[in-house]
Amino acid sequence: MTTGSTPKGERRRAALVEAGAQLLVEAGFDAVRHRAVAERAGLPLASTTYYFSSLDDLVTAVVEHHSRRELERGWRKLAELANRQRGVATIVELMLDNLLGPRQPTPEADAEYVLLRYERLVATGRRPYLRPLMRELGRELRELLSEVFARSGRPVTPDELERYIALVDGAVVNALIEADPDPRAVAGRMLTAALQDSDRNPA
Repeated sequence: MTTGSTPKGERRRAALVEAGAQLLVEAGFDAVRHRAVAERAGLPLASTTYYFSSLDDLVTAVVEHHSRRELERGWRKLAELANRQRGVATIVELMLDNLLGPRQPTPEADAEYVLLRYERLVATGRRPYLRPLMRELGRELRELLSEVFARSGRPVTPDELERYIALVDGAVVNALIEADPDPRAVAGRMLTAALQDSDRNPA
C-alpha cells in the first residue's frame, strides 16, 4: 500500500481536491494553483505535488469532484419532488438549478455566481486535457436533465433537450452581456415561455 492510498493519504488528497473546488468556484481556473490549494487545505505545499502528478492532474480532479457533487445534488433534488409537483415551473427550476448551479442568497451574488460559472465553462475550451472529462460530464448532465422531463410526464428527444439547453445558455450569455442584474430570471422566463408554447403547439 502506498502512502497516497492509506486512509490518511486519502483524507489529505480529498482535502486538497475540496480546497481546489472552493477556489475554482470563487475565482476560476487561475485560482487553482499548488500553493493556493495547499494553503486553503491547511497542508504543506509539497503535498500537492505528492498526490498529483501535475497541475493539470490537480485541476482535472478538482473539476470532476465539483461537477459530480453537483450532479449528485441534482439527482437528490429530483428524487425529493413528488410527481404532482412536476409542472412547467418545476421543470424550469430544476433545469436552471442544474445548468446554472444553486441560487445564491441575493440577486447580486447570484448574478456573480452565474457569471463565474460561465467563465469557467468557456475556459475549459483552452484546456484540451479537460475535454474527455467534460464530454463525459456533459453526457451525465443530459441524462439527468432528460430524467427531469421524463418524470414530469413530458419526455423530450435529444434534439429537443439540446434546444432547451441552448435557449438557457443563450439567454444567460445575452443577459450577462447586457449587465442584467438577474440572468437566472431572464433564462427562466424564456424557458417557461418555450415550454408553454410547446404545450399549446405540440409537434
